[in-house]
Amino acid sequence: MKLTMRVVDAFTDTLFKGNSAAVIIHNDWLPVVTMANIAAENNLSETAYIKPINDNQFAIRWFSPITEIDFCGHATLASAFVLFTENPHLNTIVFHTDKVGILEVNKGENGIIVMQFPNLKPTIAEHIPQALLDAISIAPKQVLKNQQAYFVICETEHEVLNITRNNDLLKTLAPYDLVVTAQAKSNNFADYDFVSRYFWPANGGDEDPVTGSIHAGLAPYWAAELGKSKLVALQASKRQGVLHCEIDNSNGKDVVIISGQAVLYMQGEIQV
Repeated sequence: MKLTMRVVDAFTDTLFKGNSAAVIIHNDWLPVVTMANIAAENNLSETAYIKPINDNQFAIRWFSPITEIDFCGHATLASAFVLFTENPHLNTIVFHTDKVGILEVNKGENGIIVMQFPNLKPTIAEHIPQALLDAISIAPKQVLKNQQAYFVICETEHEVLNITRNNDLLKTLAPYDLVVTAQAKSNNFADYDFVSRYFWPANGGDEDPVTGSIHAGLAPYWAAELGKSKLVALQASKRQGVLHCEIDNSNGKDVVIISGQAVLYMQGEIQV
């Protein structure tokens, strides 16, 4: 069987930046073992599989090189980019997911794609695993947790950029990953409200370049801390990525809007 696959750099307008995701559209789900094997062969943070439902409704699943993932933001952005490019008449896409419900994605201006995610604000961790404290090179200012990860709040951007960690210890936190974050205060980060890095050795790899899903937790946390509903975030990995975040509580909503750009890197056929 031949399948068309595209690789898209998400949360960037520049090739070789942001986070890469593979996107495969097929009329039905492939066998799970096949989807997992393709993702492992791609060895990207995520491979997204899209199944059309009707004109603007699609089911979506995400696989890291290690396992199927409950929720992935950058691969959702990459998938929307592909669908909007192939279907220029569409202005709205609705993704159906098993774990996080309906994700509405809209075409914005100047290449911006606007995604509505559930509000996954973390709460203070009642128990902080010793393995977490032993795994990182800093003493956390605070530790929080949501269904995806532990949130280590740092004092400065310098701590975020220079943290070292023990991946073997972080793996023992499974199924939870780790995000480290700090308010952007210095002149070097004047364009941003907060910075972060994301480590997920148990579920995907060492460090994820840009993680849209975790900003469904980071954005509401920093919105409350900073007293503002619109924020600009920098995920300070080697590739880096910029995410525009907004908390929307209007009309009974409780969503986090994550916006970004994407650029096509590759399109080709795979044989499975």
